Amino acid sequence: MTTGVSIHDPDRAYEGYTLFNETYQFPEDAPDGKGKIYLVDMDGEVAHRWEVETAVQSHCHLLPNGNLLYPTRDRSDIAEAGLRELDPGSNVVWSYHCRIDHDFQVMENDHLLVHTITDTMVPELGPELKRNPYLVEIDRDKELHWEWFGEDHVGELRELLSAEDWAFVEDRIENEYSFDWAHNNTAQIIPPNETAEAEREVGGPVRFRPDNIVFSYRSLDVIGVIDYPSGEIVWAWGPSELDGQHLPHVLENGNLLIFDNGDVRGWSRVIEFDPLAEEIVWEYTGDPREEFYSPFISGARRLPNGNTLVCEGMKKRLFEVAPDGEVVWEFTSLFGEPGSVGNVYRCRRYSPAYVEPLLDAS
Repeated sequence: MTTGVSIHDPDRAYEGYTLFNETYQFPEDAPDGKGKIYLVDMDGEVAHRWEVETAVQSHCHLLPNGNLLYPTRDRSDIAEAGLRELDPGSNVVWSYHCRIDHDFQVMENDHLLVHTITDTMVPELGPELKRNPYLVEIDRDKELHWEWFGEDHVGELRELLSAEDWAFVEDRIENEYSFDWAHNNTAQIIPPNETAEAEREVGGPVRFRPDNIVFSYRSLDVIGVIDYPSGEIVWAWGPSELDGQHLPHVLENGNLLIFDNGDVRGWSRVIEFDPLAEEIVWEYTGDPREEFYSPFISGARRLPNGNTLVCEGMKKRLFEVAPDGEVVWEFTSLFGEPGSVGNVYRCRRYSPAYVEPLLDAS
């Protein structure tokens, strides 16, 4: 079988294993009735495979003990929707029933931050039913420790955005996304970072404080920061610059890495944004620009060697790009089968040492 790796520069690529899966909404349509999640090596060979009997989307997370946390697909059948933990043999060893949607994070105290959705009336946003972002923090005993309702914080967005940007947001909600007005696709727990240190040094509010949470309202081209645990939105940015973005997250240097889809613009880019200077300090685009384009899903993550791992989701293309723009590793999934939607939502790269417990147990 052809591996799917078309570029591999071992001198410049970050050695490791890449976790991903094609999206399955109806795995029962697969030949064996199961969706597949893969861990592949740098040659694209399968190092491990999990099999699931529910819908699955690729914001999976490999735990240090070799187990895997995986979510059902956003908008899944409510009867089976939620988060599950698999052992290396694909056995479910823990589960949490919820309307999981687009993202979750493992917290330092082993709690889980899970983005879900609610459908309620929100008169402030207009008549009729609205779909709203809803964050919950739970422990492994499924006890609720914290929750956040996005519809309660619309006024804070209005205060943080310029009059022009807020007019753009209001128009989007009224005329394009009256129901799924936010479509949040990110819930990132901010790590220790240089922007927070810089804010602390000048004595102002520390908006990018570790443990605060980054969100991404795709419908509105808005990203922002939620103060944890108060729940207040303390920073927001994006209209007129972003275009249907995914996976904004804070790097150790305090900048935000963002996959800017460009679903209206017609081409995608990955940008690194300095939130204090409010300027883009690094950008990756295709050549020509239209060659790199995923109008939906997708994401990018900074690797320990300074390269960036990119998921061009609609094309099932995963690639690693160096700071100078050279692609040093490229893989296109060839694992499609009946039951697969035919795209990859996200991917992750793990070091050989991190995956050792999994491979030892396989």
